Amino acid sequence: MTEPLFIVSREDWSLHRKGYEDQSRHQQRVKEALRKNLSDIVSDESIILSDGRKQVRVPIRSLDEFRFRFNFNKNKHVGQGDGDSQVGDVIGRDPQPNQGGRGDSGAGDSPGEDVYETDVDMQELENVLFEDWELPDLKRKENKLVKTDYTRFTDVRKKGMMANIDRKRTLLENLRRNAMRGVHGFGGITPDDLRFKTWETVERPESNALIIAMMDTSGSMGSFEKYCARSFFFWMTRFLRRKYEHVEIVFIAHHTEAREVTEEEFFTKGESGGTICSSAYLKAIELIDTRYPPSQYNIYPFHFSDGDNLTSDNDRCIKLIRELLQRANMFGYGEVNQYNRSSTLMSAYRSLNEPGFMYSIIKEKGEVLKALRTFFAKKDSVGG
Repeated sequence: MTEPLFIVSREDWSLHRKGYEDQSRHQQRVKEALRKNLSDIVSDESIILSDGRKQVRVPIRSLDEFRFRFNFNKNKHVGQGDGDSQVGDVIGRDPQPNQGGRGDSGAGDSPGEDVYETDVDMQELENVLFEDWELPDLKRKENKLVKTDYTRFTDVRKKGMMANIDRKRTLLENLRRNAMRGVHGFGGITPDDLRFKTWETVERPESNALIIAMMDTSGSMGSFEKYCARSFFFWMTRFLRRKYEHVEIVFIAHHTEAREVTEEEFFTKGESGGTICSSAYLKAIELIDTRYPPSQYNIYPFHFSDGDNLTSDNDRCIKLIRELLQRANMFGYGEVNQYNRSSTLMSAYRSLNEPGFMYSIIKEKGEVLKALRTFFAKKDSVGG
């Protein structure tokens, strides 16, 4: 007779299952809180300045245990009364106690909800933030096709390492064996019940992508404009490096002149001088033509500015954007316009009807997320 590997009583299993359900509920609350606060989290200055190496604190409502509540406000409830109600009768209304804290409604007489803050790892935040993002119109480039490996679970076996145990199938096997012996419920797991996941490593083709990050660093870019632009590029680079193995990012800073800079310089460079945006576009075209041929790369230029540009330069910018779109999959322009003024650059760009040209205007910090979704949300989730 085979000796059981371990035995779990029904009481222990019930406690284990309850703990698992509580943990699942907590994780669901965390995800809901993250989604609800994404705009504030994405524009959180402490995260940007820390280069992402930290945890995020999000407010979460406390978890109430399920329980019966009796005699609420001494009203009749389900299963009470003489049963003479007719279809359409109003049998109760949702109570609206004085909550307080809303205008002149008074101090309030009802308890509030307990809210606490919990630490969430950046990885968990990124799972929620990036779940429906992608590089748009990503195409295979035949001359520069690379392969990436990913793991695919393909089979379940009776032998394997305990770290790879399939708990669900093990539980089902135990329930099935117990049922055949006339024993009700779960318990007495034996080696015959154990099931283990197996996998194989699969190669899949993936095209190279080039991201050109261009930022205006002229004197008109104040602290707010600079912060919003850097916040956008901060999350963009984390998204690209998280979801794509073969992506290159080059950084261009410009005032009246443009130059390629390191990532550190890009995020820390101060502002000065006038503004000629075409200098950044010329630099981008130069980089593409000398180092990144479109036949081998999916190309995505992104430019952020406050919209102040030398007026005589606007027509040239439009011409160069059209040239870039002949080489690139798309062109993204972001404008930080805190006071909703009429900018010279955006006034010119509104006449651009090129299918690959996209733009987003940021008026406050919370709209950084809107800009990210404008450029990276999957086509079937843009409206969601």
